[in-house]
Amino acid sequence: MTITGEMLIGASAHRGNQSEFRAVDPATGEALDPVFGGGGAAEVERACALAWAAFDTFRETGLEQRAAFLETVAQNILDIGDDLITRAMAETGLPRARLEGERGRTLGQLRLFAQVVREGSWVEARIDPALPERKPLPRADIRQRHIALGPVAVFGASNFPLAFSVAGGDTASAFAAGCPVVVKGHGAHPGTSELVGRAVQAAVASCGLPEGVFSLLFGNGREIGTALVADPRIKAVGFTGSRGGGLALMGVAARRPEPIPVYAEMSSINPVFLMPAALASRAEALGKAFVGSLTMGAGQFCTNPGILLAVDGPELDRFVAAATEALGGSAASTMLTPGIHAAFDSGVAKLAGSGAVTTLARGLACSGPNQAQAAFFTATAEAFLADTELQEEVFGAASLLIRCPDVAAMTVVAERLEGQLTATLQMDAADKGAVAALIPTLERKAGRILANGWPTGVEVCHAMVHGGPFPATSDPRSTSVGTLAIRRFLRPVCYQDIPADLLPESLRDGNPQGIWRRIDGTLGQE
Repeated sequence: MTITGEMLIGASAHRGNQSEFRAVDPATGEALDPVFGGGGAAEVERACALAWAAFDTFRETGLEQRAAFLETVAQNILDIGDDLITRAMAETGLPRARLEGERGRTLGQLRLFAQVVREGSWVEARIDPALPERKPLPRADIRQRHIALGPVAVFGASNFPLAFSVAGGDTASAFAAGCPVVVKGHGAHPGTSELVGRAVQAAVASCGLPEGVFSLLFGNGREIGTALVADPRIKAVGFTGSRGGGLALMGVAARRPEPIPVYAEMSSINPVFLMPAALASRAEALGKAFVGSLTMGAGQFCTNPGILLAVDGPELDRFVAAATEALGGSAASTMLTPGIHAAFDSGVAKLAGSGAVTTLARGLACSGPNQAQAAFFTATAEAFLADTELQEEVFGAASLLIRCPDVAAMTVVAERLEGQLTATLQMDAADKGAVAALIPTLERKAGRILANGWPTGVEVCHAMVHGGPFPATSDPRSTSVGTLAIRRFLRPVCYQDIPADLLPESLRDGNPQGIWRRIDGTLGQE
């Protein structure tokens, strides 16, 4: 499949004339062909107009047709073949195995949401039949279902060019809900985005859907993204990126005459609690495993372990010795973009320059451009509590160990943490009492609590939560991974005494769709 440098607006391909840019291979610094043309107000207007025109038709597509569309998108992406992987490698510096795995996750997300659509419980159909003889007052016939919110703006993420980008989790869950999607492609991997975008565009056409179900826009800077969020036809936003970027979009959405929800995944340092008994029994193993998690993918995961908490003492010293040895042999890895690399170096320099922080270890020296030299630091609990800047995320392979005088101090530090995507407990049986006291705090601070694992590696499944209190996400009631993500793009509508032939299929007597429904309080498939 040829990459042309064009945007995809509905069924057409269009070259923007607002700005020109190229992707850059972060491993070499080489600019890649072709030249891409950025869009502006006219392209946003066209994409949003098409999305709005498609909305009422797309949201009422049958469950089978919508599920088949999601599966067709997955197959079309797979059919791109190795061209997709090689282009993504060139644009991100990520290795083949990582990108092949991410492609598999992307296809799996789309196929999982197809299953969700067919099963139909997401409609949450409820029927309370009329009770005309009820005393003292009769009850009307009252029925409820969830419908799609409207067209959704999705912003491609830098660190997952497939799974959190053009046809990633936000797009898949919005499509599943019945929402057209306008994607603002990430400027770091536009070729990858165009390839996937053409696969989605082809699926829209082959499945007989309105062309406005999908569009892909490009543009440097924040202008096109701001215009997209401000457009009155956009009804929700999915974003994965920096705190600054997420807050900017939230501000635009809040200032609209009709404010809309922004589901932004932003900043998290993902604390890991090294409990005393666990340290005593396996400090060395934990130290090595920690470094493996920290340096995976150059540390460019939303759930990277950016902070550790432990009771100071000989057992912690054993952990530090094993971790520093492992980190000292860790090769520098290419980061996704020159900008991300510069921000990492700046964050590491800030930690190293703090009088309250001690450098424990650095990885092997860099041997090429845009590489991250892993870093491990330590500070006391007292110093950490006194300086809120030590909580700032350093996106990449950098972590700060907080030495606490006792377990009670670990809880005090936990209470002062901002909202997190994850909180991890390394624990043995003898730690259960202390952990039981700590869990209520972690429930208030994080969206996912792990025991004896590492937070990197998010499973796409029904029970997953990839979200958390601010600033991890803008709305802690939601998740961007897993089937519950569909709820972000739905809202309930109630139908009272509506004639039977005007009711949507999901609420009609006889249950023609065969979905689970709650009738007069009882859940079943009647």
